Amino acid sequence: MSDISRLLDLESIRLDQPADDWRDAIARAGELLERQGAATAEYTRAMIANVEQNGPYIVVAPGFAFAHARSSDAVHRTAMSWVRLARPVVFGHASNDPVTLVVALSADDAKAHMRAMRDLATLLSSPETRAALDRAGTPEEVLSVLTDGAPASGPEPAPTTTQAAGASRNKILTVCGNGLGTSLFLKNTLEQVLQRWGWSPYLTVEATDTISARGKAKEADLILTSGEIARTLGDVGIPVKVIGNFTSTTEIDAAMRELYDV
Repeated sequence: MSDISRLLDLESIRLDQPADDWRDAIARAGELLERQGAATAEYTRAMIANVEQNGPYIVVAPGFAFAHARSSDAVHRTAMSWVRLARPVVFGHASNDPVTLVVALSADDAKAHMRAMRDLATLLSSPETRAALDRAGTPEEVLSVLTDGAPASGPEPAPTTTQAAGASRNKILTVCGNGLGTSLFLKNTLEQVLQRWGWSPYLTVEATDTISARGKAKEADLILTSGEIARTLGDVGIPVKVIGNFTSTTEIDAAMRELYDV
């Protein structure tokens, strides 16, 4: 069983749903979390407020929004919902609008969903998989594409020598508003790039939130994040690189080559 299928079931998938605007689109994804008892209406409101406060940084790839908020008493368990919209909706993102797919996450544990996020980020980075998901006619077909295409689950990677030594540099931060969702997408894609370069043993990648990032910046070489979050962070004393498509290894590879001598 894939890690995605542990968090997403058939009752949490809706296809070709109407939505008046981005708030309505998030609300529909939130309602599915509510119906399965994973979260309350308060959490749905928090997901909407997250975009109101931080901007449309949750639109992490063309046509795809990953709705989430901080863990709270409004979250009963870790789960996901999947809403494909009948008509595209504008979130206000500079490059990834309009949105046709909204996936919502409720997380009661900062680690419980990390494997599922890695799987989902990898799947959505494939144009073929994304096209198959857009063509799927039933929730069963969506789940089949996600399950069949997901990487096999395995143990968490062991800490590298750099991580174990607690080095104060050779670290990159990926940052989002809450440190739970979109930053993990970016972390996953960056780690794919580092693996291709053979640099994985030498650089640590940490996903974190905007508040923590300011304190952790002194331990890192640079920050990768969205345009909205970069503006929120301001000057943190290290380079902050804006990434448009959090699932694009090509974009992140190019960004890293501007900052490192590869």
